[in-house]
Amino acid sequence: MVGQYGGGAFVVFYVLFLIILGLPIMTMEFAVGRASQKSPVRAYQALEKPGQKWHIHGYLAMIGNYLLMMFYTTVCGWMLHYFYLTASGRFEGATTEQVQAVFPEMLGQPLVMGGWMVVVVVVGFAINSFGLQSGLERVTKVMMLALLAIMVILAVNSILTEGAGEGLKFYLIPDLNRMQEAGIVNVIVGAMNQSFFTLSLGIGAMAIFGSYVGKSRALLGEAVNVAILDTFVAFTAGLIIFPACFAFGVSPDSGPNLIFVTLPNIFNHMAMGRLWGSLFFVFMAFAAFSTVLAVFENIISCGMDLTGAGRKKVAGVNIILIILLSLPCVLGYNIWSGFQPFGEGTAVLDLEDFLVSNIWLPLGSIIYLLFCTSRYGWGWKNFKEEANEGGGFKVRDGIRVYVSYILPLIVLVIFVLGIKDKILLLFS
Repeated sequence: MVGQYGGGAFVVFYVLFLIILGLPIMTMEFAVGRASQKSPVRAYQALEKPGQKWHIHGYLAMIGNYLLMMFYTTVCGWMLHYFYLTASGRFEGATTEQVQAVFPEMLGQPLVMGGWMVVVVVVGFAINSFGLQSGLERVTKVMMLALLAIMVILAVNSILTEGAGEGLKFYLIPDLNRMQEAGIVNVIVGAMNQSFFTLSLGIGAMAIFGSYVGKSRALLGEAVNVAILDTFVAFTAGLIIFPACFAFGVSPDSGPNLIFVTLPNIFNHMAMGRLWGSLFFVFMAFAAFSTVLAVFENIISCGMDLTGAGRKKVAGVNIILIILLSLPCVLGYNIWSGFQPFGEGTAVLDLEDFLVSNIWLPLGSIIYLLFCTSRYGWGWKNFKEEANEGGGFKVRDGIRVYVSYILPLIVLVIFVLGIKDKILLLFS
């Protein structure tokens, strides 16, 4: 996103939206989860007044989780494939051009991509079938700490690479001209949608974690912790990638494959690069995998609430369902490559990403906002009491007007701007 939207200016807007949009909405989603002690599909029913229809969003949120997994499982599979390639020595001694050729080669192989996607789905649901703390928490704690450590080492190495200075300037210094070239509205819309996407807001993914947060901790403080850690990882990734882009002559607006082009080149110029590369991609796979596990937890919880079935049975059914739903994304780069929803160079993944990032997340976030602030919903008083229970940062009455009236309007305006052009492209 940073590469496609002109560098430093996008970073500034992204951080701004993380603070003014992400933190309050995440706090509200946490509060709905903790107060209801239910999955997103049942949370509204526990908190809304008799006869109200807020719970309809619970079903839409569940659909959003499935939409997200329809392409995210494939992206996670890309990470695993690159771990395999790096560990097996595929990139050793390769030129920049040879490294660049590997990504489209992978996209052209449906069995390779499909195989890794199936691994992600099966392993993900297997871990979650053991429950949140015995499965999800135990696995992610170790891998996230390892990822943070190796990312810092790689960032230092990338910054010290000859020719990296231009990449740092591109990444850290906002340039109005580059922002105008990318389109000012595009940059702002992209930054807002990315702030929702990175925190998984609007589809109940944070509500399910809110239901597991103890009453000893105030929820705004928890939201701040999540946002800081999330931004640290994202920011450090930029410090690795953009200096390397300019050092190795890779275009910074190459899109999603940027990480798969710049990183192998960095490792080729490092002592023990094959080892560092293998470690990086396995840890990065787990970073993507942690999101998969989080959303799978949401899907399992919703399934258990709706059907009354046990955790393992719901996990088993969803293994088959998610594999089938993920196939269009896998096939969109090869067998179904003729389907280009937004013009040349786009694929099924772009359509699925648009539905999640530009529609489900912002609209879902508005619904959480209104539910927590409106007297026709759960209401400000109930939300504030829940959010402020425990130690840490507290929600103050001073922000009530902002989150009740101004914030929903900001999200709505940017949402309309974000879908207008894409809808026209889709039906043109």
